[in-house]
Amino acid sequence: MLQPMRAMCRIGTGLLLAGVASAGLVAQQPPQPAETESQVTFKVEINYVEVDAAVFDRQGAFVRDLTREDFEVLEDGVVQDVSAFTQVNIPIERAEPAPLQATARIEPDVISNVRPFDGRVYVIILDDKHTAAFRTPLLKRAATQFITRYMADNDLAAVITTSGQGSGTQDFTSNKRLLLRAVDGFIGQKLRSETQERLEEYYRLRGRQETSTINRIDDPLDMQRGYDARVTLERLSRISEFVSSIRGRRKAIVFFSEGIDYDILDFNKREATTIQDRMREVFATATRANVSIYSIDPRGLTSLADESIEIAGGFPEDQMLRLNLQSFQDSLRLSQDSLRALSEETGGFAAVNRNDFSDAFSRVVKDSSSYYVLGYYPKNDRRDGRFRKIEVKVKRPGLEVRSRRGYTAPRGKAPVPPKASATDKTSPQVREALDSPLPLSALTLSVFSAPFKGTAPKASVLVTVEADGRDFGFDEKDGRLMSDYEVSAIAIDDNGKIQGGDRSLVNFALKPENRDRFMQAGVRVSTRLQVEPGRYQLRIAARESATGRVGSVNYDLDVPDFTKESLVMSGVVLSSASGLRMSTAKPDEELKDALPGPPTASRTFPRGDELAVFAEVYDNDAKTPHVVDITSTVVSEDGRNVFKTAEERNSAELQGKPGGYGHQARISLKDFAPGTYLLTVEAKSRAGNKPPVGRTIQFKVQ
Repeated sequence: MLQPMRAMCRIGTGLLLAGVASAGLVAQQPPQPAETESQVTFKVEINYVEVDAAVFDRQGAFVRDLTREDFEVLEDGVVQDVSAFTQVNIPIERAEPAPLQATARIEPDVISNVRPFDGRVYVIILDDKHTAAFRTPLLKRAATQFITRYMADNDLAAVITTSGQGSGTQDFTSNKRLLLRAVDGFIGQKLRSETQERLEEYYRLRGRQETSTINRIDDPLDMQRGYDARVTLERLSRISEFVSSIRGRRKAIVFFSEGIDYDILDFNKREATTIQDRMREVFATATRANVSIYSIDPRGLTSLADESIEIAGGFPEDQMLRLNLQSFQDSLRLSQDSLRALSEETGGFAAVNRNDFSDAFSRVVKDSSSYYVLGYYPKNDRRDGRFRKIEVKVKRPGLEVRSRRGYTAPRGKAPVPPKASATDKTSPQVREALDSPLPLSALTLSVFSAPFKGTAPKASVLVTVEADGRDFGFDEKDGRLMSDYEVSAIAIDDNGKIQGGDRSLVNFALKPENRDRFMQAGVRVSTRLQVEPGRYQLRIAARESATGRVGSVNYDLDVPDFTKESLVMSGVVLSSASGLRMSTAKPDEELKDALPGPPTASRTFPRGDELAVFAEVYDNDAKTPHVVDITSTVVSEDGRNVFKTAEERNSAELQGKPGGYGHQARISLKDFAPGTYLLTVEAKSRAGNKPPVGRTIQFKVQ
């Protein structure tokens, strides 16, 4: 079992989680000068500065043909040596649903890194600490609009809350359904306004003493209000620090918040100075990380009348107490000023006092789509905590450059990477890939996962990893071709904790005559993770020793409770005759009798191939005699049923105990025309009027 990494940074969510300072990370060497298109990497490097710059001509059009030699970067007036250069020009992709998916989009059950990541990176932060519960729908509506209308299919985003509530979080994914599910779980937790609380305190005191003796009314929730402000700002700092390790991309935090609910200008308040310090830490961390914060106030155009209308007893006549309608306006102004400060100091902008966010969201996308990234190791490497001014110049005349104005240097000694556990044999390269929020594509991987019922209360999750043999290299020794292939998989829950993991090491010693066959077919490794029901992100990483290539895939998985509902289905597993050509270095022992060959992660098959289908149906109403109908159907692109098999299973098979029916089907593809097909396995009990359960897989025939 892979030992949990000590650096799993719990940000209160299952995202951004694996490794602000991962155990065993090796020190990175300075990158060689590079000039690449849309290069993105995941590196943890000390004293490395990255700045993005957008360059426009006199007509306001982005200039796309600049080279590294056209730029000059100055830090505090000193010219820096640019060691990494990337031009980023990201298309906006909108996938049109296939005819078969006109009513419901079928999510792929296989995830691959065959296409290097080429999208935008967003962290969507939902500030439940500073969103009133009754205004929760406003925030949900705004966040949903950004995800559904402005996120492209090639983008990655994560959703987290400032409180860390699990139902409102989602690790980095391109799956909009999962992002929207996280948004839907959001609930605002903001305290009542300071004015309301002080008024209530005023009425309480007035009942005990003469109003003339009341000189000051303090906020009875001042301590909690200050705590909430600190938590929110610390969350922003930690997230900025984590995403700093994503190189070659502009990182955007889209911060949905009503603003910091604390008057930091009133130094009679106990937390004012502390919160000011936390604000400065956010500015420092975000500018070092090249992170821009885009603040979105979901209240829209407001006067806070919805709060002031609750005032039933009127306001005191003593204006020195600052308890009047203007108090609400002062709170609104201060909260919006905090949003402006967070954004303007980090190169973003704040969308406040507006009901239509379309222009703001369009600008976020535009800012994140076309720019140049320049990286350098500063000549002044002192960790003095001082602000360093950055100036990006272009040698070509007549052009305008927009870039951040600087960053705050770190303070104190550089952190020392923690040592890996003595029992953890995972290589530093694979561990670093497991920590990466982005998939790595040097080693091409395809990953399939299917949950099955395990030993209660846990499920047994099958993970099959297939690697492209053309990415392998071999060292010749004693007439054999040698290579070590390492595969690790971990399951991270929505609280950021590792709940299961496994590591496999395969030592290849091929005969030279088998090399071409291996490279054409590739290699397959299967493993099992034992986890409890819940939401997970599986992180799978692999490394081939001869070339040093590393690949990784992040796989979102819902593991059902197989004992909760009356009828539950496992994942659907496929094997194929063509898949037997691939080397299986580590087969799954539990399915060897259920399928004629090992489970495959391929979803494209040659015409004439034969598929074998397997799924388990768990019947938890076994004490009442009944029949369960299980069917497998295949539908073509034009909506025709091209295959169907059905079977009846009797609860008597289970001998009065809850258990599973193993469903098998064989599908010959010899009469299938080239195209896309949907395979659906469905089960329905005849006991009562209960809905069927099922799973659908999309595959192609060539």
